[in-house]
Amino acid sequence: MSVAQSRQQSHTAHFTARWGPSGTVITAAGELDAANSDELAAYVQRGVSRSKRVIVDLRGLKFIGTAGFSALHRINVVCSAARAQWAMAPSAAVSRLLRVCDPDGTLPITTVAAEPLLESATWAENDELEALLQLVTESR
Repeated sequence: MSVAQSRQQSHTAHFTARWGPSGTVITAAGELDAANSDELAAYVQRGVSRSKRVIVDLRGLKFIGTAGFSALHRINVVCSAARAQWAMAPSAAVSRLLRVCDPDGTLPITTVAAEPLLESATWAENDELEALLQLVTESR
């Protein structure tokens, strides 16, 4: 799918974009906090300028702070203004934050099974490792 690719490194996260004829996939990995959440929002905004279909793959995020939620909200506003279709594939950390900050589910979420732009199981091994290292079980 990849026609072109770009990468941006932050002090605690890195962002990658792959774009092709069927859409753009923006991948974020590491930690998203007040120090780099604006960078993610700007990075996605550049992706929206290239494509009207954007998937934000957050499965590689091990931590996301409330500033990260604000960035997701800004991404939603930018995509809406550009009339771009978007969705995110959350990690366990993102899902926990969304349960608190977006209990009504207003931000669009997708899964690997539902989204052909996402390549299979990029972060699955890391998610399994995180579950093994978790000291307190996650309530569901």
